[in-house]
Amino acid sequence: MVKKYFGTDGVRGEVGKYPITPEFVLKLAYAAGHVLVQHGLDHQPTVLIGKDTRISGYMLEAAMEAGFTAAGVNVLLTGPLPTPGVAYLTRALRLDCGVMISASHNAFHDNGIKFFAEGGVKLSDELELEIEAELDKPMQTVPSTQLGRARRINGAVDRYIEFCKSTFPNHFHLRGLKLVIDSANGAAYAVAPKVFHELGADVVSIGDKPDGYNINQKVGATYIKSLQAAVLQNEADYGIALDGDGDRLMMVDKVGRVYDGDALIYFIAKARAYAGTLQGGVVGTVMTNLAMEQAFKRVNIDFVRAKVGDRYVLEQLHQRGWELGGEASGHIVCLDKHNTGDGIIAALQVLAAMQVLKQDLASIQTDWQPFPQTMINVRIDKDQDWSSIANPVADQVMTELGESGRVVLRPSGTEPVVRVMVEARQAEDAQAAAEKIANAIKAGLSN
Repeated sequence: MVKKYFGTDGVRGEVGKYPITPEFVLKLAYAAGHVLVQHGLDHQPTVLIGKDTRISGYMLEAAMEAGFTAAGVNVLLTGPLPTPGVAYLTRALRLDCGVMISASHNAFHDNGIKFFAEGGVKLSDELELEIEAELDKPMQTVPSTQLGRARRINGAVDRYIEFCKSTFPNHFHLRGLKLVIDSANGAAYAVAPKVFHELGADVVSIGDKPDGYNINQKVGATYIKSLQAAVLQNEADYGIALDGDGDRLMMVDKVGRVYDGDALIYFIAKARAYAGTLQGGVVGTVMTNLAMEQAFKRVNIDFVRAKVGDRYVLEQLHQRGWELGGEASGHIVCLDKHNTGDGIIAALQVLAAMQVLKQDLASIQTDWQPFPQTMINVRIDKDQDWSSIANPVADQVMTELGESGRVVLRPSGTEPVVRVMVEARQAEDAQAAAEKIANAIKAGLSN
């Protein structure tokens, strides 16, 4: 069955426009709560609700609280907390469900709802479909004797800080390192700087003054220029950038060179292979740079690709019994440390890897250089058959590129576009090939 509301990472959209309205979110919480109750638990269910720093978080938090309590579910409210912090506390407090109110790296006028099942793992497709089925039914508030209660919990931030620190090896420290931490004016603003400071680093904090509107605004993992400037200005060793909900990571070295998720995953894998602690191989996605895949092959580290989205990376890791994977966008999963992608924990793994290898991040450049990528978005109408037009041209391009490049065609999950991505050793080859495919799609759809 095709899901109507849930995308690859929950329900997301512009605030005030369906489905990110208080009416829908109230009913979504009620539907999720009703599914929990119907699963025949031997206790009254409890759900944890966290949020990032968007102004709309207050409104949506209140709507969710009303929906869950109307379904007979107790609610714990954390206030601003990173998405992986919500996943951690859901597991640590043995709760039935966790909810994060966030639109991740999007601007403040968007928001979204992410769910975690018991144990702090992402909801299964089956559970999401169950919730969607409940949304089509009328709400019926439980009797007053069965209503849920809601309360704010103290210490959520401190508990998560201690958890993050616990994932860094006890025999290592960060003394002598000067780090710039960019929290994107988002959910990690009260967490990330303290984690690195308490492990010994000299911390310069930016993107740590949220006002409800400035989340991801010219700061964070999706706008790395602010971090580069701050690293150079403060003569720091490294810069660490998170996104609005704290599950993405980008890093910058002392000369301003940027390291994306691919580079950071490679560095962690290299250190673990050197130390003999790499469990199996590495999971990337169809967007992972071909040069990294070839580098793994040279050092005999297994590598497989999943669909785009950290939930699909997690599926592959669980199926194979592996621990390390992620995306170029900065979602990095270290399953031996946490059961979901976590920007802070990933950064700590990179810093630990430096101490294991006795190398800095620049050493990646001696192992491999990313192939240039060109991405072109081609607008399509709903139900247009773009694939029959694109595939023959893409096959021709792939034949021409051989092992020196590749093509990825995929429809966006959030916009009416098909994304044409071409990777090649030379930037001009990638650009020309992407334009060839994109132009063929445009021409074919206009006929």
